[in-house]
Amino acid sequence: MKLITRQQYLNQLQRVMNTPDIKIVTGIRRSGKSKLISAFAEYVKSIDATANIIEIDLTKLRFEHLKEYHALNEFVENKYKEGVSNYLMIDEVQLCEGFELAINSLHSEEKYDIYLTGSNAFLLSSDLATLFTGRHIEIHVYPFSFKEYCIYHNIVSDNIQSAFNDYIQTGGLSGAYPYTSSTDKGKYIREVYETILIRDLVDKYRIANPTMLKKVSSYLMDSISNISSSRNISNALSTNGEETNHKTVGTYIDYLCNAFLFYEAKRYDVRGKTYLQSLSKYYLADTGIRFAVLGKRNMDWGRMLENIVFIELLRRGYDVYVGKLYQKEIDFVAINGNEKIYIQVSDDITNEDTFKREVEPLLKIRDAYPKILLARTRNDETDYEGIHILDIPRWLLV
Repeated sequence: MKLITRQQYLNQLQRVMNTPDIKIVTGIRRSGKSKLISAFAEYVKSIDATANIIEIDLTKLRFEHLKEYHALNEFVENKYKEGVSNYLMIDEVQLCEGFELAINSLHSEEKYDIYLTGSNAFLLSSDLATLFTGRHIEIHVYPFSFKEYCIYHNIVSDNIQSAFNDYIQTGGLSGAYPYTSSTDKGKYIREVYETILIRDLVDKYRIANPTMLKKVSSYLMDSISNISSSRNISNALSTNGEETNHKTVGTYIDYLCNAFLFYEAKRYDVRGKTYLQSLSKYYLADTGIRFAVLGKRNMDWGRMLENIVFIELLRRGYDVYVGKLYQKEIDFVAINGNEKIYIQVSDDITNEDTFKREVEPLLKIRDAYPKILLARTRNDETDYEGIHILDIPRWLLV
């Protein structure tokens, strides 16, 4: 399988090298966590020929005997070398029963620079502080961005718009890329999706009704960019004859987000500069999953573009909220420290009424933070009364 350098994530790992934290690589299944750790190991070798890198992949048969924490601890200690930098890199660490006991013990000795990957259901952000008594830092990996997609496929500038059309439907799970037919690509993505639901969620949480979990997931996929709550989802499913309640639905939504299949966007009051607790939007980790599972049923291209922009903003390090200004909605308020950007997303703004509808909320914002309208303009950047109007594929390649 073809590999590309995912420099953004390598840079993050390089910045935290040799710090006392346990580095934990998280992300949706098949997003490239294992390949990233392998690439990082090669980087370490390239800058320090004397480094002692202890690499363990618990999916491999030769490491089968390490799936018990005493054995894992003993193996690592026997591989330690005095007088050089020692790096410990374990892939699929959750396959070792009691792994956290071994990792905490090794970490306490302050002899190893530790890097871990694992199934997202076992290394949840909410669980890390409980699992690891020492300090840890999380490196979150997303599926391929459009920029990475273009690098992988050697896309030249003349073909960007066509490539973006393909990317919307294929998405960023690069394991699908070697398949030549859309049918086979979709089959691969569906299998990843089913594995997340069954192995990462149903098995971990002992879910008694996996069919309902799948229905909640499908509902969220079908409702991308709509304001949702566990109560209105429960009501909608009950109307269709499904027996459930808002507490169960809320729990299932949490599980789906824990597995990084969906991400929540809470609301932000632009005028009051406050975060609102009620109602949220949910976005899919990758639009390719939506096409593979639901096809083009009830397809809204504008919502798919909105989903892609949301994930890209997360990828670029922003906290992303849905903006509320009086009775108007701003698609995204992206915040990173003192930086704030207001963003509207649209498929087509050639119609004058559509254009006015999209810019109206941005024009009502009174502060001086940047305001951007992202759309399929297929043209260079323009400005309208201080609003930057950008073509989405070109913005994604910046």
